Order: sequence, then structure tokens, then C-alpha cells
Amino acid sequence: MRNRAKIGNLHKKTPLRMTALFLCLLTAPAISAHASVALLMEEPYGKFGAMNPTGHAAIYFNHICADSPTVLRSCHDGEYGTVISRYHKIDGYDWLAMPLIGYLYAVDSPNDIPLTVDREKAETLRDAYRRQHLLDLAPDNPEGGTPKGEWTQLIGASFDRTIHGFQVDSSPEQDQIFIATFNDRRNVGHFNLLFHNCADFSGVVLDIYLPHAIHRNFLADAGVMTPKQVARDLVNYGKKNPSLNMSAFVIPQIPGSIPRSHPVDGVAESLVKSKKYLLPMVVLAPEVTGGVVVAYLVDGRLKLPKGTPIFEIGDEETTGAPDVPVKQRNVLPVSPPQIPPPPSSQL
Repeated sequence: MRNRAKIGNLHKKTPLRMTALFLCLLTAPAISAHASVALLMEEPYGKFGAMNPTGHAAIYFNHICADSPTVLRSCHDGEYGTVISRYHKIDGYDWLAMPLIGYLYAVDSPNDIPLTVDREKAETLRDAYRRQHLLDLAPDNPEGGTPKGEWTQLIGASFDRTIHGFQVDSSPEQDQIFIATFNDRRNVGHFNLLFHNCADFSGVVLDIYLPHAIHRNFLADAGVMTPKQVARDLVNYGKKNPSLNMSAFVIPQIPGSIPRSHPVDGVAESLVKSKKYLLPMVVLAPEVTGGVVVAYLVDGRLKLPKGTPIFEIGDEETTGAPDVPVKQRNVLPVSPPQIPPPPSSQL
């Protein structure tokens, strides 16, 4: 039975439920590799991405997995974690969790990650994954074929866009609290582009791990939460708290004939960088335009570290530029190779 309700409202915990959570924390198995939580700041693509260049935000956990897209649990050995985000009009849910490899590449094993994709191959891989794993969320259309809808956002993200990751260490105890909290929340979609979007959801998730780290930017983003603002706050928080071991990585868009994604912008940044918006504003409202430019210059920029390493499934160690202190790791070539699974779940 589906467990639905607004994401911001928790059930009142019964003594039995609180006891179960306490026992869960006490009996949590020891995990050899470091647990971590990472913001995925995903580049915009396509026509909608050209109009709204703020992109998409999701959260990746390397030690949290999913029994289903709506039920979370601790990972077992050999699993790679899960990506969770808020979506719009996918079977009425507010948030859904997908296995990392499926989310990025629409396959189940690193050995099946494609080296290149075109539009036809991407559609074939997504539909095969849907038929095997997501029929409850995206059933066949009346003719028995592939349905339309936004379910495609759940899988094969790297077919369409480059993704920038910002990762901090977490603890098994924090992961268990997150699992218990979200499994106990009713899950009903109420997506709103301005006040309940994917970046807002990422802020809610990160607040469980890093209380009060993420804030709206009323100067540069007019109060609209954006993926870039979440990343900016997370990076700043990591700099102030070096014990979190802030790290950065990039997941490149898979090579092929699919058009490349665009850089992520904030609200003021998108206006300043776009001639189709900026020139009319200069003519019609020069004072407002000046304010937008100042807002962007003062509080709207995020300098991505140069030489950010490419994400490698099964390896949580990363390197990067001084802008974001990071740990050492091996770097993959741009085209993901076939990678054997590791003995334990790591980033």
C-alpha cells in the first residue's frame, strides 16, 4: 500500500516506532568504507533547459539503497547506493529513489554501461529498464508500448546531461535516521517550480545531515531555491567545517549524437548571461537591470573547481582544485569503461 502525504509533515512517532529506531541505530552493522551524502547539480538540456537554465538537483547516498523507489534501507555489500529527488507528475509521488547505476545509465551492472548513445539507443535502454523495474510507476500504454511522461527522468540521466557532484562525509547513524524518517513520511507529490522544486527538496534532505547549512538566496535568486544555490551553500559549509571532508567530482554526459547539456545558472545569472533577456531589460528597466547585475556579481556566482575528477563507480575518493578541498582518487577517461563491481558499496 502506498504511503502518501506532504513531504514536510512527519507522523507523530509512537513509543514503539521510536524504540524501533533506537534499536536500529544500536544494531547498525559496521561499514568499512566511509558513508557519504552528495548533492548532484545536474546541467539543463533541451528546449526547457534553454528557457530555464537552473538545471536539476538530486541527492546521492553511497550507503543507502532502495527496496523500491519509495522504500529505503541500508545497502548490502556490492551495492552502489541510491539517488533520491523530487519529481513532477510521476504516479503522484513527491520523491523517488533509484539505484545509482540505473539512475545514471539505465542498466543494472557497470559492465553494461554504454560507451556512446544516440537518441534511439537511449530510448531502448530506458524502456528495457522500465519494463524490468518500473512498471508500477510507468505501465505500458493502451497499445502495450512505451508510455509518455516524465518517468524518463528517473533513469539514464547521463545520456542527457553532465552532472557536478559535491560530497561530504556522513555517519551510519545519520543514514539510519534518514532512512527511518523518510520511510515514515507520507509521499504525495506537490511539486512547485518556485517553492517546492527539486532544489528545495535537496535542501530538506541535507538539513537532516547538515542542519541550517542551506538557505534561500533572496538577492541573486529572488528567493527561488536553485541547484546552484544549494551547491554554493554546501561548498561554503564544507569550507567552514573541514572535518566533513568536502569533495567534488563530475559525471560526464555519455558521448554520442545527443545534444550536449548547458552550464547551470542561477536566476540572476541566467538573466545577465542571456542577451534575449538582458537587452530588453536594459532598455525597459535599466535600474532593475543594474540591480540584477550587482546581485549576480555579489552573491550569485559559484566557481567550479578546475580539473575536477571524473566520477568512478565503486571509488569514493576524489581529487580537485583548491576551491573545494578533496581527497585523492584515480581518474577515469571521459568515456566510462566497463568497471567490475567492488566488494563493498562505495562511491
